[in-house]
Amino acid sequence: MPELPEVEVVRIGLERWVTGRTVADAEVLHPRAVRRHLAGGEDFADRLSGALIGPARRRGKYLWLPLDGTTALLGHLGMSGQLLVQPHAAPDETHLRIRIRFDDALGTELRFVDQRTFGGLSLHDTVPGSPLALPVPLAHIAPDPLEDAFDEEVFHAALRRRRTTIKRALLDQSLISGVGNIYADEALWRSRLHYERPTATMTRPRTAELVTHIREVMSDALAAGGTSFDSLYVNVNGESGYFDRSLDAYGRENEPCRRCGTPMRRRPWMNRSSYFCPRCQRPPVIGR
Repeated sequence: MPELPEVEVVRIGLERWVTGRTVADAEVLHPRAVRRHLAGGEDFADRLSGALIGPARRRGKYLWLPLDGTTALLGHLGMSGQLLVQPHAAPDETHLRIRIRFDDALGTELRFVDQRTFGGLSLHDTVPGSPLALPVPLAHIAPDPLEDAFDEEVFHAALRRRRTTIKRALLDQSLISGVGNIYADEALWRSRLHYERPTATMTRPRTAELVTHIREVMSDALAAGGTSFDSLYVNVNGESGYFDRSLDAYGRENEPCRRCGTPMRRRPWMNRSSYFCPRCQRPPVIGR
């Protein structure tokens, strides 16, 4: 599933190619693509028609387009969703779910393509007074580490209160958003932290170091265009990211640790996998 850097790459593309344009009409080609819009596909298309697209926004893995002071178009890519800006004449993609046309002469339209139909688009009210025009369904999502609104002190205090393990905390969207399985493993490797370290043992300096590495790995991935392991993740121009070539932990089972040379290990974890160096990331010692 796309994580923060991948979604940010898409946001940047939307900001360039869609922001400031007015919707002429929308076409819903698969009902599951608007299942989170409870009023249905016809209402979705009717309400979107004539809307002026505002600056593209993102929080964690979610992105949205403000339409006016009270409404936003919310998008979630799921496991295989793609938002593509395509010429009108381009052939329809096999898994095209939603088409949005604009009332200008630029000759391009916005398409939502989703092979597995886990993602979707929906229209929502925005949180009153939110400077970002935050959609109401995202009100419980914590700021992500690349946002100005992210507060390290608040995060550290919440971490200490949660009484869980560090990787579980990093994937808890109510604590910190946008960090998924891949980048959690990468940040923990850079911080020399074992994924099962209790959050209650995290000191303020260790939390600060971890947050620094989270931001670094996110920024590195963003600069590389995100991480792609197959053809499902692409930006709005259909191009795949390539940060997977630079991963230090994730997917490197039995390969030498780039720091100490010890073979990397993989362990099953919450129906996923955790990758770590058994030497650099030793199991936690309580009280350290």
